[in-house]
Amino acid sequence: MATPRGLGSLLLLLLLPTSGQEKTTEQPRNTCLGRNNIDKYDTLNLNDKASCFTKCRQWGSDSCNVENLQRYWLNFEAHLVKESLTEKVNMPFLKALVQNLSTNTAEDLYFSLKPSQIPRQVMKDEDKPPDRVRLPKSFFRSLPGNRSEVRLAITILDIGSGTLFKGPQLGLGDGSGVLNNHLVGLSVGQMHVTKLAEPLEIVFSHQRPPSNMTLTCVFWDVTKGPTGDWASEGCSTEVVPEGTVCCCDHLTFFALLLRPTLDQSTVHILTRISQAGCGVSMIFLVFTIILYAVLRLSRQRFKSEDAPKIHVALGGSLFLLNLAFLVNVGSGSKGSDAACWARGAVFHYFLLCAFTWMGLEAFHLYLLAVRVFNTYFGHYFLKLSLVGWGLPALIVIGTGSANSYGLYTIRDRENRTSLELCWFREGTAMFALYITVHGYFLITFLFGMVVLALVAWKIFTLSGATAVKERGQNRKKVLTILGLSSLVGVTWGLAIFTPLGLSTVYIFALFNSLQGVFICCWFTILYLPSQSTTVSSSTARLDQAHSASQE
Repeated sequence: MATPRGLGSLLLLLLLPTSGQEKTTEQPRNTCLGRNNIDKYDTLNLNDKASCFTKCRQWGSDSCNVENLQRYWLNFEAHLVKESLTEKVNMPFLKALVQNLSTNTAEDLYFSLKPSQIPRQVMKDEDKPPDRVRLPKSFFRSLPGNRSEVRLAITILDIGSGTLFKGPQLGLGDGSGVLNNHLVGLSVGQMHVTKLAEPLEIVFSHQRPPSNMTLTCVFWDVTKGPTGDWASEGCSTEVVPEGTVCCCDHLTFFALLLRPTLDQSTVHILTRISQAGCGVSMIFLVFTIILYAVLRLSRQRFKSEDAPKIHVALGGSLFLLNLAFLVNVGSGSKGSDAACWARGAVFHYFLLCAFTWMGLEAFHLYLLAVRVFNTYFGHYFLKLSLVGWGLPALIVIGTGSANSYGLYTIRDRENRTSLELCWFREGTAMFALYITVHGYFLITFLFGMVVLALVAWKIFTLSGATAVKERGQNRKKVLTILGLSSLVGVTWGLAIFTPLGLSTVYIFALFNSLQGVFICCWFTILYLPSQSTTVSSSTARLDQAHSASQE
């Protein structure tokens, strides 16, 4: 990982006399904005810019201009081959070799890419190093112009753990990243080399990746998005026992991306599990809504209780979410861009509605079992409905105005398409996904878990001191907690464990898609039998007391 090596240089500048050097003393404060000395590549400026690898850790930071900093490093190789008289650069975060080569070569050329050493040419009688680049002999003949000699620059850059050269795809917090945070840059003279007849070959050595992760050879594409992003066009990936071989038909900065992956068969199985679970949940949720309507007509008191209304609102949002999911997966990439945008927006809206109503279930549970007193709110359920259906609408409108919805593609290890659906567009829209889905879910989930823990503590401690001991009382308490867990979305929390392996992905897909079944069972046990015999009679009585206080 890169460290702020420029700190000593910054302190030195602060101690220098300021006369005639006012601009110099201001430069360190703005070094990560990339405005000053953007074309200076002396040791001092290289150290200053390298410190930004660790300083720039937050997207959108006012103290960092990622685009300017990335451009600074992308232009470094051009500086080396054009102006630099130095043949080698040896710095903690940067290793570079600049060498003149004859274009009249009869054999492939190999160069070592060991991150801790300056790149060097490997002689014929040497063993091939584990990290290396191979330039085929046809490479020099395919260069434009008739030149007897060209200037080659090879760079190994340690980009650290900050936001530089990460791009939108690696800002999701899903374990994605640049392998070992190392970039390899290749350039020849001042030529733009593309579409090579025989690709160059870069070998990255590494240990075997986890089974749920994939390695992809990529290059930095400055044309993607406002600040650039990783792309794989023109590069192929081959995983071998000793590492990964990247074959690319152009010269630029290359890296090996480590990202979560699902192969086609796994995606197919998970999709079928989710579709079946969603279908079953929809049937049970319809039964729940019908049961609520029957009880509302047959029991006068039932009309004034708030908890059943909240349960049905949650069930309705889950029904619509499951329906949107089935339509989205079934449609894939069919239709126009506008239709795909609409499907992505609708799916996002009902997903947020489900999260919001789970959070409102936790809020209502907090009023019933934790706060208890001073819980009167005028037009209580109406206000909950405005939040449950209105807040997600505002978020979707804001997200849609940024044109964040579009086709989303899941690829396997061979970069083949495993699944296409209308969701957030790949690229800069991934940041909106991180905020409006991952962040939103995390807030509602943590709130629900805190409330559920408080309620469980009350049920298992306070009730034991006052209630008459009954046979099987602990079993009833456990069943009550499980029922409440389905309302606050505990099954969604299984997503946290999916990076542990494929088995946890299957468990999440199964249990999460059956949330509607669990809610139906809870609703039936809670309201269909006589409340004197239900395992959750205390919850029902609490809601009756709360409903009476609203009248």
